[in-house]
Amino acid sequence: MAVLFLLTVLAILRGESLESIVEAMVGADPRYIILSVFCVILFLFIQGISIRISLSALDQKSNMFHCTLYSFTGFFYCCITPFQIGGPPMQIYYMHKEGIPVPVSSIILLVIASMYKVVLVVVGILVLIFGARYTLGPLWEIMPIYGIGMLFTVAFCAFLALMILHPNLARRFLVKVVTVFTDKHILRYKEDRIPKLNKAMDKYKETASFFKEHGVLSVVIFVLSFVQRFVLYTSTYFVYKALGLGGTGWFRIVIFQAIISLCVDMLPIPGGVGVSEYIFTVIFSGIFTGGTLIPGLVLSRGIAYYVQLIICAVIAVFTHLHFRHYGERTAEENVQAQ
Repeated sequence: MAVLFLLTVLAILRGESLESIVEAMVGADPRYIILSVFCVILFLFIQGISIRISLSALDQKSNMFHCTLYSFTGFFYCCITPFQIGGPPMQIYYMHKEGIPVPVSSIILLVIASMYKVVLVVVGILVLIFGARYTLGPLWEIMPIYGIGMLFTVAFCAFLALMILHPNLARRFLVKVVTVFTDKHILRYKEDRIPKLNKAMDKYKETASFFKEHGVLSVVIFVLSFVQRFVLYTSTYFVYKALGLGGTGWFRIVIFQAIISLCVDMLPIPGGVGVSEYIFTVIFSGIFTGGTLIPGLVLSRGIAYYVQLIICAVIAVFTHLHFRHYGERTAEENVQAQ
């Protein structure tokens, strides 16, 4: 990430006046900058609400404070791993520390992740149908990246749907993975490993059935994911206003930011570093005018990704220390109570 960040900074500053960029950023309206940062924090908090609602529906004991920690920590590990796949395993790890069974936390996070990605696919389709007059020109320049992003996202959504709707398929998949890893000596051989996995998958299947039978819960998570996405995209609009710009409405800026997300969310680059910045300069060139494109990029990307990364990193450290001393006794009591 350090190398990617350095290369990105050098590419952004090439041929640009550092003094003018700093001057534009210093002159930004702090009120809108605060609102932009607030959007990022609210974005992170909303996933905590989704986790809390899901756990409550499944009669799992947790509180909003812990669910917020899970959300912030998950996004930190998503930000620093390819394909953004590092978050859920760490969330499952800490949820297990609280006594939440791994099969339960797994299916909850699968549902939340699938809804989060489905929202992106829906937005991408709506952009093509209703936003063509805004996006046709800029989108044409990045169509290969957009197409790849849409393809990967749809494929990932299909995979998650299979894991949720067909628990037996998920069981066979995991047994196969464990068997291959054991044969390759990646995992140590344990006679009870497969029986334990099958027992866990029975709980997984039970939880998956709950979600299938209670469609309202999935709809609620979808709506929260939709709001979550657009709250984050709104941070760019506030950066636009902070630089004293006008003439372009919230809807258009949000659509453009959604395009960036669709292009980079499933790329094997942590946080889409480099690609996100490039796409921003392409599609926002006609919106951030008067020499504000690069300052707008630095502020928007800095707040929506790098500030988010710093905040989540601090919370991730706190989460680790908090659950390190949380005590295995509580976890055992919760499991026995279930």
